[in-house]
Amino acid sequence: MLDRYEATSFTHEGVTKPVYVRGSGPAVIVIHEIPGITPEVIRFADWVADAGFRVYMPLLIGKAGDPLTPAYVMRSIATLCISREFHILASNRSSPVTKWLRALAAHAHAEAGGKGVGAVGMCFSGNFALSMMMEPAMMAPVLSQPSMPFPLGAERRAALHVSPEEFQCVKDYCAKGGKVLGLRFKGDRMSPPEKFETLRRELGDAFEGIELDDKDANPDSPAPRPHSCLTVDLVDKEGEPTMEAAKRVISFFQERLLATAR
Repeated sequence: MLDRYEATSFTHEGVTKPVYVRGSGPAVIVIHEIPGITPEVIRFADWVADAGFRVYMPLLIGKAGDPLTPAYVMRSIATLCISREFHILASNRSSPVTKWLRALAAHAHAEAGGKGVGAVGMCFSGNFALSMMMEPAMMAPVLSQPSMPFPLGAERRAALHVSPEEFQCVKDYCAKGGKVLGLRFKGDRMSPPEKFETLRRELGDAFEGIELDDKDANPDSPAPRPHSCLTVDLVDKEGEPTMEAAKRVISFFQERLLATAR
């Protein structure tokens, strides 16, 4: 499924990671979920590219193209737990890898041009798009089932895994007319409702939250319970709520990055 992508790499401050690139138009960073760049993540990235964007898909953990399996999930979770690039329990600071992602956004904007850059994070990377707002080129942050910090305790369930400085940048962006889009399943314990409550309280109408009914998830998903809004739990049929949510993500990018006026 990656045969239509250019296999590249990007280096920042001595850290090099693979990046898969496809399409033309304003840049959108598609940041995969656990366990890695699965076929379903690639499918969503294809939709973004086909909608008129240049997709940059970095590989943070796992392998590119391997399907989701329970064993693969456990290996990727183990990587998250031991890697210094991820702070899985940090409430008021972001993971160090977000600095690399901000640099990737700046690079993508310089290469692709256009008004700015969009980004969508999923699961462990769900909140990374907020931290990336420190990069001036970032204009369209999407949070799909944001899970970090892992929701152990009431405080972490409501936390956003961003530093005060980063979140102030998000607030400033919203005060100037910016928008933030979020998605989750209503019964998802890994992406609890308290996170969206925090976003609504802090950002007001600038935050658009889509909360899907668990019954609308893909019944054939390999995941044990509804979680992945844009990938394995999405029903790839017209009119399905999960498909409509994916279309809303793409239209959000179009509104923010392709419209003539911000």
